[in-house]
Amino acid sequence: MSSPVFARIHSSRTADDIIGQIETLILEGILRVGDRLPGERDLAVQFDVSRPILRSALKALEAKGLLVARHGGGTFVADVIGEVFSKPVMELISSHPKAAADYLEYRREIESIAADYAARRATDDDRLLLRGIVDAMQRAYETDDFKREAELDVELHSTIGECAHNIILLHTLRSCYRLLADDVFYNRTLIYGFPGAREKLLQQHLSIAAAILAADPDGARAAVHGHIDFIEQAQKDAARSSAWQETSRLRRSQRELDRP
Repeated sequence: MSSPVFARIHSSRTADDIIGQIETLILEGILRVGDRLPGERDLAVQFDVSRPILRSALKALEAKGLLVARHGGGTFVADVIGEVFSKPVMELISSHPKAAADYLEYRREIESIAADYAARRATDDDRLLLRGIVDAMQRAYETDDFKREAELDVELHSTIGECAHNIILLHTLRSCYRLLADDVFYNRTLIYGFPGAREKLLQQHLSIAAAILAADPDGARAAVHGHIDFIEQAQKDAARSSAWQETSRLRRSQRELDRP
């Protein structure tokens, strides 16, 4: 069983002590969007504070927009990331080829930095977490669980951001991966449809993780570059294939109309 993330308050046992601790847990990415806090009784015991003090702290964090209470359902970490872009802008950039290219260019550089830092800074616990994700990726691949593969793709990249141990980089990447999770800039289904693409993506993810686990920052950077380069080319190939199929369909339809 994992140990609690909430530590006993040793000082004045005020609401401010609790607020500071929970804010740090959110800022460091230990508590993530949607995580449910323990029940009031258990949480008061973990903090070693009275329940009135705990309630005061939780209400203050709700007022700050960091927590959200659901009637009869508990208290959760709020969506502190939010939408990266407004809906109109999202719709605009999702159909703009240059935006997709710029997104991959951005990912190539930012993820290279994250992987470099992770290779230098990952702790033993970080490495255990990475190995668990990689093992899950292999199982999803072997069972043809496409949905799980896509989820773990995002999870791996997010975890690498956590292993980099840079707060600004962490939250910047989380915003970036919200777009990745929503398939805003490329259709993962089309890419998976290409022969050997799923295997190549798996091997690329394994290579990135292996370099980080081996504390090889140069290798981690190179693996990220290779991964994004492949996605970029696969995206172009998918778009070209889709255009060919549409042209063929129109050509066939026209020929059928021309028949006597």
